[in-house]
Amino acid sequence: MTTSRFYALVPAAGVGARMGTNIPKQYMPLAGKPILLHALETFAALPAIAHTYVVVNADDAYIRDVLASEKHLSDRLTVIYDGGSTRQQSVLNGLHHLRERLADDDWVLVHDAARPGLSVDLVARLLEELREDAVGGLLAMPVVDTLKRADGEGRVEATVPRAGMWAAQTPQMFRYALLCRALEQAQEVTDEASAVEALGLRPKLVGGSPRNFKITLPHDIALAELYLKGIE
Repeated sequence: MTTSRFYALVPAAGVGARMGTNIPKQYMPLAGKPILLHALETFAALPAIAHTYVVVNADDAYIRDVLASEKHLSDRLTVIYDGGSTRQQSVLNGLHHLRERLADDDWVLVHDAARPGLSVDLVARLLEELREDAVGGLLAMPVVDTLKRADGEGRVEATVPRAGMWAAQTPQMFRYALLCRALEQAQEVTDEASAVEALGLRPKLVGGSPRNFKITLPHDIALAELYLKGIE
């Protein structure tokens, strides 16, 4: 059995421009608490997660207020004030800060700050499926809708076969040294799995959940609240 530890890393330096609000979307209220806090509390509730790190901008004006009343998180969470201009850079900056704290074979679970529907069961499933895996992997959902590729005029150019197609979610879980190497060498990737794939490796897909979707547009808030209330 592996003796590697498990750590969560949550990049939260984005501004969420598509939400059209005056605060970053990860700090918008959802079911009585900031969006970001839902995921942080999920990781904190799992004894298997040794510690959680959240990466924010150096001038972040919200995170201290969010955590001020959450004393139960103080021993389970550390804030890293070194967010980058992209998700990739924020994650890499966070990993570099942890170089003296994590072993090369420790696992890092990178999770989107704007996915508040993450549950303890989903994380436990990911750990169970990947703890002995040679590469690592990610939560994902099989694509069930018919896919269309658009041309430059917004018209259908082709129907894309959906067989074997999955929609990536997070957390995405890889060993510390591998993840550092992949992100340092990758060119403008939007998730960690893509960086690992660029090394010629094949991450494992682990079944996720519709509730673990990413809040992107204003109407997503209402849907997320329904899921959090248990209305599937």
